[in-house]
Amino acid sequence: MTTHTVFNQVPPLVGHDLADDPALLSGLEREGAAWAASEVHELGVLAGTEQAQEWGRLANEHPPVLRTHDRYGHRIDTVEFHPAWHELMNVAVTRGLHGAPWADDRPGAHVARAAKFFAWRVDAGHGCPVSMTYAAVPALRQAPDLAALYEPLLTEPVYDFGLRAPLGKRGLLAGMSMTEKQGGSDVRANTTTATPSADGTYHLVGHKWFTSAPMCDVFLTLAQAPGGLTCFLVPRVLPDGTQNPLRLMRLKDKLGNRSNASSEIEYENAVAWRVGEEGRGVRTIIEMVNMTRLDCVIGAAAGMRQGLITAAHHAAHRKAFGSYLIDQPLMRNVLADLAIESEAATTLMTRLAGAADRAVRGDAREDAFKRLALAVGKYWVCKRWPSHTAEALECLGGNGYVEDSGMPRLFRESPLNGIWEGSGNVAALDALRAVMKQPESLEIFFDELDKATGANPHLDTAIQKAKASFADTATVEIRARRVVEHLALTLQASLLVRHGHPAVAEAFCVTRLGDDWGNAYGTLPPGLDLSPILERSVPKIP
Repeated sequence: MTTHTVFNQVPPLVGHDLADDPALLSGLEREGAAWAASEVHELGVLAGTEQAQEWGRLANEHPPVLRTHDRYGHRIDTVEFHPAWHELMNVAVTRGLHGAPWADDRPGAHVARAAKFFAWRVDAGHGCPVSMTYAAVPALRQAPDLAALYEPLLTEPVYDFGLRAPLGKRGLLAGMSMTEKQGGSDVRANTTTATPSADGTYHLVGHKWFTSAPMCDVFLTLAQAPGGLTCFLVPRVLPDGTQNPLRLMRLKDKLGNRSNASSEIEYENAVAWRVGEEGRGVRTIIEMVNMTRLDCVIGAAAGMRQGLITAAHHAAHRKAFGSYLIDQPLMRNVLADLAIESEAATTLMTRLAGAADRAVRGDAREDAFKRLALAVGKYWVCKRWPSHTAEALECLGGNGYVEDSGMPRLFRESPLNGIWEGSGNVAALDALRAVMKQPESLEIFFDELDKATGANPHLDTAIQKAKASFADTATVEIRARRVVEHLALTLQASLLVRHGHPAVAEAFCVTRLGDDWGNAYGTLPPGLDLSPILERSVPKIP
């Protein structure tokens, strides 16, 4: 006997196109990758399917398992993954989310890849090896002989999992191994040693405290050579087919990102090849770090969008006190505020991807802009994600607090990108370092802001404040977070004023720059046009 009828429950959020985001699509066109729109939509549609969402759930609920020894006691140092992980990886690699743009001469190739990375957001964990592979190529190019061997396989859209000699595989994945127990972000404190051999290789001895995706085929790592801290390429399997003595000690038990294996490793005379000059390891590997920082921004912007559309979908289908939540004034205020933050993040992300693309193609001004703007964007967008997700989760009430909703997984993921590749202080100080090392980067940054001069009085005031923020050099370091936050907000506002929806741009300037805003989301002032903002936020399900 049925005791009651279930009603007023929200239908599953499946069957939608995760690339159907006006801020993403306008950025795709503006930054020179309109040619990739159909590919981005195709991937977005796949990401919205029940099957892809299930892959993400299973990969998260069945985390990787470390196998250090076989049944006979031999070291095997391998990691087992759920089949869903491999499905996710296969899609990501075959669709070119890894190193493929480096082999694509079309202008906008890196923007197209950024949009795909944004749209394929069914599980954040598998994005780690994909991101590191993308970022490894420019660093590896500082060793042309090695790049000639490995780059074609790092850019090949083939997912070929398994521990085998790298040059005998159809496609490769690359990782990065930098931090150690005693140093963390202070990689110059690394103690791992690199001893040169007569054949030109080095032998590494030491430990690494955080090596994600240990089943990648090759790693870029840092070690102390005779000439100082140096970057090396370390394969998991040597050319003769024997396993390089890279020992997996344990996997980290992390807050989120659980589908991705993050490990502690030890090198027991592991064979490595030098990348770049001895003593210039940080300068060599920073190319990889900077590109993974771009992916941190993309991931955070994508996470905000996911939280927003989940909350908007819930509010559009859930009734309370006689009407749908999305029609109630205070909920409209909250959702619109979340949408404004999301669109600002996505608009900045596409601009950074465009700068990266043009920098790769030799545009010196865009390279200088990227140097500062990427540090600024990484600091701010990643910093905003956790509070944004918490508010989006609250829109679902108790339904959002249970695992079935997907929101707890998103919430646990949200602090990650603020930590990866340098936490808040590191990113803020790196922005100041960019200004000191490349003063022209600040001039070019201000030129970008000036393109919006006269469009909004709040923005005009903010631009002048940004230009004055570096006047007091004696206190600039202790003010670093405040300075970088203001640079980020002003850059976001200038991009929205020039390229965004007028209602979004106006609301952003009034609140984020005009101080007519509270300390929580949902404190937009009366008089703003919220309808078009909300219309852009509710996912369209056929």
